[in-house]
Amino acid sequence: MAFDVARARRDTPGVTRVAHLNNAGAALPPSAVTEAVIAHLRLEAEIGGYEAADAAHDQIEAVYTELARLLGCQPGEIAVVENATRGWDMAFYSLGFKPGDRILTARAEYASNVIAYLQVARRTGAVVEVVEDDEHGQFSVAGLKERIGRGPGTVKLIAMTHVPTHGGLVNPAEEVGAVAREAGVPFLLDACQSAGQLGIDVRRIGCDMLSGTGRKFLRGPRGTGFLYVRREMLDKLEPPFLDLHAATWTGPSSFEIRDDARRFENWETNYAGKVGLGTAVEYALSWGLDAIEARVTALAAELRSRLAAIDGVRVHDQGLRRCAIVTFSVAGVPAQEVQRRLAASGVNTSVSLASHAQLDLAHRGLPDLVRASVHYYNTDAELDRLLAALPAPRA
Repeated sequence: MAFDVARARRDTPGVTRVAHLNNAGAALPPSAVTEAVIAHLRLEAEIGGYEAADAAHDQIEAVYTELARLLGCQPGEIAVVENATRGWDMAFYSLGFKPGDRILTARAEYASNVIAYLQVARRTGAVVEVVEDDEHGQFSVAGLKERIGRGPGTVKLIAMTHVPTHGGLVNPAEEVGAVAREAGVPFLLDACQSAGQLGIDVRRIGCDMLSGTGRKFLRGPRGTGFLYVRREMLDKLEPPFLDLHAATWTGPSSFEIRDDARRFENWETNYAGKVGLGTAVEYALSWGLDAIEARVTALAAELRSRLAAIDGVRVHDQGLRRCAIVTFSVAGVPAQEVQRRLAASGVNTSVSLASHAQLDLAHRGLPDLVRASVHYYNTDAELDRLLAALPAPRA
């Protein structure tokens, strides 16, 4: 069935102003999301913030149900937090590392995650180990198995970014999950870039924890994120900090942590953003994630093909499976200059910094890259605009 791009564009006012190919940064929201956020803010202004939250109770609870539908889990396994990094941090820092504990991760890992690994290693004596890529440039499942069996020390965590922020690679999450389950090692998946553009089923993947954001391919508000924690994992994780939402003060010198994933939340939250996130998830589900994935994957493949046909332009995406993110370089032209030229022509893109991917881009000898990330509301005509605005390669 053909994707109704015309309807998607009618629902997205921003497409009349710009060719937005920066969806891996923050996508253009549909009108329904914007209106939901504004409506709640107006309600707060009219009756008070606490009162508005009470009035929207059912709508807010539905956010957990919608996210559970998106991920294939139960609402009690979902926490809604300020952003994906906060959700990821709450899971990671709950693990209680000890000297010699091994953290296995990927070359194409997100910079903030790597910084957290290094901090914990410095604090606790844990060891960070990078699993090499396979011949396709993706996380090596065979390499993971070899690392697990190598020793010394206990493998405390396998942590991987599903879709790296600096390329179109889709790492083999299900295969990694199968290895993690067999080895009995917790598996933390960063789905910041995959949620909303790819179908995600946490049971099929086999991850114990997964973090995601609202602002990217889910087309939700900025400042919204979520964390999934498998029910059987909850009691093994004590959040790095607690408040009166995450725990109950049961006596002068005692407290009890709540028994669901909301132990990773805190009491104060952006209710308007939360309502908007729920609306965004519901909107994505109304299209169907399989249909979204097919649309964005095909559009990105078309862009890669057309870029690769230009002399002096190189596409740098790796992996057997690729997604909506396209990274490329123009010979002799810094990525920042390319991005500025495109912006001047009304085409939004971004730059993936080599300094933010030191285990990957630097390892591959690559500089900063231009990142164009499509969504289902983008068109071939917008790809034409990008290609027409590219600066000529320089010797």
